[in-house]
Amino acid sequence: MRRVVRQSKFRHVFGQAVKNDQCYDDIRVSRVTWDSSFCAVNPRFVAIIIEASGGGAFLVLPLHKTGRIDKSYPTVCGHTGPVLDIDWCPHNDQVIASGSEDCTVMVWQIPENGLTLSLTEPVVILEGHSKRVGIVAWHPTARNVLLSAGCDNTIIIWNVGTGEALLNLDDIHSDMIYNVSWNRNGSLICTASKDKKVRVIDPRKQEIVAEKEKAHEGARPMRAIFLADGNVFTTGFSRMSERQLALWNPKNMEEPIALHEMDTSNGVLLPFYDPDTSIIYLCGKGDSSIRYFEITDESPYVHYLNTFSSKEPQRGMGYMPKRGLDVNKCEIARFFKLHERKCEPIIMTVPRKSDLFQDDLYPDTAGPEAALEAEEWFEGRNADPLLISLKHGYIPGKNRDLKVVKKNILDSKPTANKKCDLISVPKKTADTASVQNEAKLDEILKEIKSIKDTICNQDERISKLEQQMAKIAA
Repeated sequence: MRRVVRQSKFRHVFGQAVKNDQCYDDIRVSRVTWDSSFCAVNPRFVAIIIEASGGGAFLVLPLHKTGRIDKSYPTVCGHTGPVLDIDWCPHNDQVIASGSEDCTVMVWQIPENGLTLSLTEPVVILEGHSKRVGIVAWHPTARNVLLSAGCDNTIIIWNVGTGEALLNLDDIHSDMIYNVSWNRNGSLICTASKDKKVRVIDPRKQEIVAEKEKAHEGARPMRAIFLADGNVFTTGFSRMSERQLALWNPKNMEEPIALHEMDTSNGVLLPFYDPDTSIIYLCGKGDSSIRYFEITDESPYVHYLNTFSSKEPQRGMGYMPKRGLDVNKCEIARFFKLHERKCEPIIMTVPRKSDLFQDDLYPDTAGPEAALEAEEWFEGRNADPLLISLKHGYIPGKNRDLKVVKKNILDSKPTANKKCDLISVPKKTADTASVQNEAKLDEILKEIKSIKDTICNQDERISKLEQQMAKIAA
C-alpha cells in the first residue's frame, strides 16, 4: 500500500491560471504552421515568437512586465524570414538562439534589464543549412554548444564561442526531422522523423546507436525525448489517428516498455519533462488541457495523474526551468500558455499544509553553471549537470557576456586573402594609391588578429580561474 501512496504524491497537483493582470496581453502570436512551442522561458525572461511583417521577430519580456504590451515594444528582429524556434541558453539567462525560415541560426545577447530598443544585430549568425531551420536546442551541460536541425534533414552542432559548425550529421535522416532531444549529460541525442523512425544517435561518432521503425504507425508528427534514466519517451499517432504515448529502452527497441492510447485529436502533443520528479506534461497544440503523467520503475511505468483544463485552446507553450519556480508556494511547474493575442502563465502546485521547505518536491536541480567547456565536449568528455539546492530559492546571478572569437577566420584568414586576391587582379593597372590602401588594409587586419588573439587568451584564462574558484568554493 505504501507504494500506492508514493505514486499519488503528485495526484493532487493543483493547476491554476493567474489573474488577468498577471498575463501578457495584446501579443500577436505567430501564425506560422510549424509544430514548435513558439515560447521559451527562463527565470528572467519570457520570449514569444510573434507575427512580423517583412521578416521574423520575437518578443523578449522581463517576467515582471505583465499587462498590456504596447505595439511599439522593441522586438528581436534580425531574421529575414519567419522565426520557427527559440531556445534560451541553460548557462546564461541573457542568451537566446533562434532558427528561421531564412536558413540561419542567430544567437542573441539580451540586455540585463530587457530591451529598450529593437535588437537587430545578433552576437553571431550561424550559416550552414540549405533549407529553413525549425529546431534549435542548447547542450544541457557544455557551454556554448548549440544544435540546430533544418528541413534539409541535417543536424549541425555548433561551437557558438567560435561561430564554427563542428559536427554535421547530414546522412542520417532521409526525411524531415520533427524534433531533437539531448540526454541528461549531452552524450546522445534522440530524434523523431517523418519516416516514422525514432533514432538514438551518438553525435560525436556520427552513428546511430539505436533506432525503431514505425514507433507510431500514424502519419502525423511524432515527438521523442530522453528521460533522466536514459529511456526514451515518445508521443505520436496510431493508424486510426488516435494519440499515443510510449516508453522505450534504447538497448532494446523491439517492443515499447509501455504504450498507451489517449484520445482522437489531431493536435501534436508537445512533451515537457521534469527530471527531478519524473513527471511528463503533455500539451497538445490546439488543446485546452495539460495532461500529466508520472514515470516509475513499476508497471504500468507511465501513470496517468491528472488533467488541467481551461476554456481556451493553446497556440504554443513555454515551460519554466525548475530554478525559476517559487519553492515557498510548493510550485512544481509553471507553463506559459499562448493564446491568439496573449500569454497566460499557469502555475502547478502540490498543496501542503507545512510552510517548511519540501525537499521531496525539490531535490537538487540543474543549475546555471556549465559542467564542461565546448572544446572538452567535442574532444569526447561527458559530465552530468552541476546541481544546486533550491532550499532558499534561486537568485539569478550576473551572467558573463557571450563573446564570439572566430578562430577559423583568424587562423587561416581565408576571407581576407580571398579579398586581397580579388582586389589584386585589377590593381595591376590601377594607380599607386589603391596599392597603399591594400597595404593599410593588411595592416589593420593584422592588428585586429592580434587583438582578437589576446582577447581569446584572456577569455581562456578567465574561464580556467573561474573553474578553480568553483572547485575551491565547492
